[in-house]
Amino acid sequence: MTHNPHSFLFLQGPHGPFFGMLGRSLQAAGHSVRRVGFNRGDRFFWPRALPYTPYQGDEAGWPAALHTLIATHNITDIVLYGDARSLHATAVTAAQEKGLKLHCFEEGYLRPFWATYERTGSNGNSALMQLSIEDMRALMDDDATELVDVPSQWGPLWHHIYYGALYHLTLLRPSKTYANYHPHRENSISEEFLAGMKAMATMPLRSLNRRVATKRLLKRGDPYFLGLLQLGHDSSITAHSAFDTNKQFVDLCIKEFSRGARSHYRLVFKTHPLDDGRDKLKQHIKASAAKNGVAARVDFIQGGKLGVLLDSATGAITINSTAAQQALWRSLPVRAIGRSVFKKDGLVSRQPLAEFFDSPTPPNRAAYLDYRRFLLQTSQVAGGYYTSKGRAALLRRVVDMMLATDGPYACLQNPPVAKETQPALKIAIRKS
Repeated sequence: MTHNPHSFLFLQGPHGPFFGMLGRSLQAAGHSVRRVGFNRGDRFFWPRALPYTPYQGDEAGWPAALHTLIATHNITDIVLYGDARSLHATAVTAAQEKGLKLHCFEEGYLRPFWATYERTGSNGNSALMQLSIEDMRALMDDDATELVDVPSQWGPLWHHIYYGALYHLTLLRPSKTYANYHPHRENSISEEFLAGMKAMATMPLRSLNRRVATKRLLKRGDPYFLGLLQLGHDSSITAHSAFDTNKQFVDLCIKEFSRGARSHYRLVFKTHPLDDGRDKLKQHIKASAAKNGVAARVDFIQGGKLGVLLDSATGAITINSTAAQQALWRSLPVRAIGRSVFKKDGLVSRQPLAEFFDSPTPPNRAAYLDYRRFLLQTSQVAGGYYTSKGRAALLRRVVDMMLATDGPYACLQNPPVAKETQPALKIAIRKS
């Protein structure tokens, strides 16, 4: 028999059936679940047997509608994927004001074998932002957490692209029910769908071009820095950095590279594996490099495996991409320009960018291993959203984590009290 049953309100989730499966599991555990949907895609992936409320208003009316939903259905918990989109940011505020539990899912900080589950927010809003490496060491269990080697690629791309294309396909036909819906991305629904289809159709050609470019780069034997680009619509850029676009980041990197890097070094920009070319980054990089007088020393590689490039790199630069984890795993110097959960003393360089290109400071290996072990003991849950095997693995653990009184960073056992800062730290974490 279930005591103190929860009432979960689901918002938008990762493309695919994961949120629906999670809803079924929570219902089977004796709790009520409901989803509020904003478009046909939300309805399509939600099980018909579970309660569903279509939101038919515009964004301005959403806060009042959310408060009504919470009151009408006695909502105790809000579940969402990504906390930066405006609809979700409103829900985060409501949860804080009303004392509701917030369950934030995100792509794994340690990809691709894990997903991220947190309570207060994700990425730049994560409770991790308040913790130093020393704080993590004080809070950790002493068990020997297995540190699985970092894979050379991001994850199951075909599955991810497929569910994204299917989601946007459901939105193509006009809907009276969701007439006021506007996607959180700048591109229209039809543009998103066509971009997904183009990405699948051109994948073989892009793969060939990538292999040729990679082989040419490695054959040259020149030392190089790797610029890790992110998706242009990534909320980690727009919400957790001073940049609005990848192009601004590219311009800064090329300018500082031209000022600080030794003349025999190269700068290589690699796009996100799911980048479909819509932002025309290749053309922009070429023009920016020519403008700064380093056209012969700047390269572009579209998508593909990251490991083979990092294995020979001198260092990596990013806004806040979690791909930097692979560089840190290899003890490569990393310069992160934006706000990120891994931007901590001992892990990333704090040097001015031109100085970093001249003589980059490497990470402290012990600090990174402790950071990684802390994440594996807390918010990184084995599994994933886009394959049946990954979803099954994720569900086995995350349901009990959601039903726990405390969040993942508060569930560590008996942190040592010898340090003067520990009691205050413990209280701060328990609020998550």
